[in-house]
Formats: sequence, structure tokens, C-alpha cells
Amino acid sequence: MPVAASAVVELGFAAFLCGLRQDPIRGPRRAQLTKPAMYQATTRHITVRVTPSYLGDQSDPPGGQWVFAYRVEIENGSRETVQLRARRWLITDAQGRVEVVEGPGVVGEEPILEPGDSFTYTSGCPLATSSGIMRGHYRMQSMDGSLFEVEIPAFSLDAPADRRILN
Repeated sequence: MPVAASAVVELGFAAFLCGLRQDPIRGPRRAQLTKPAMYQATTRHITVRVTPSYLGDQSDPPGGQWVFAYRVEIENGSRETVQLRARRWLITDAQGRVEVVEGPGVVGEEPILEPGDSFTYTSGCPLATSSGIMRGHYRMQSMDGSLFEVEIPAFSLDAPADRRILN
């Protein structure tokens, strides 16, 4: 989280290593180190990991548009080769409006995953509110032709809080 230089005084290299900072008003405190949230679900030994992020440079909050990216990793931990055939997303914004997005493959591909393989892609989603939730499933096909669904975990899309400047 960015901190205004005028509000923080460094305590020195040792304090830096420990994550301590000196606030001129409140005294020493631990720095808040954040990393992007990662969501995970496993179905039939196929794990789906999703890491969402806010794209402030592509968003227009005064115009009512917030844009998010999400990175998806699909890992085949099963003993069979599978192919991703289709996707189905349920996208819910902060006002409860639901959009269903479905179609073949992901980002123009229908990847084949052998045991131990993984496939990673990044995509995006615009919302009319500053937060929302996405969830869904992939339709997978085994090499014997049978179809099954793999859960995409529900994950949160959240724009950072509006910054407020006080005198």
C-alpha cells in the first residue's frame, strides 16, 4: 500500500528488514505487506487458481466503469488427459445484476492438458460497479469422450477504496 513520504520516517535498515515504520503521530507500526488474493478450487484432481486485479488505468469510475483482470491457472493433477471445451461464468456486480458469459474454450483456445500439465491465461471483465463476484465452471472432456464440469472458484473483484485527502 503506498504511503505518503511525509507521513512516514524510516527507522533504519534493521527496522526496514522487520517491516517496522515510524509514524510521526502514532509511533512505530508494522508495514502492511499485501499480495493479490488467490482463489482455488479442485474438481476431479483438476485445480483452478484465480488471481484477480483491478485495472485502474483502464477504468473510468466517474463514467461508471471499473475494469478488472483475472489470471487463471488450470492444473491437471489427475491421471488422465483432458481437454477444456467450454466455459460458463456468472458475473454479479455490487447491485446484484448477473451476467452469464459462456462459449467455447478460453481466450480462443481449447487446451489439452496431459497429467501434470497446466495452462495459464489472463482475461478481463468490466463492471458498472466498483466491486463484484465471478464464479463458474469449465466443461472438460476426457479422451474417452466423456464430459464433466470443473469448478471455477468464486472470487471477488474489488476496486481500491477511494483515496481521501484531508487538509
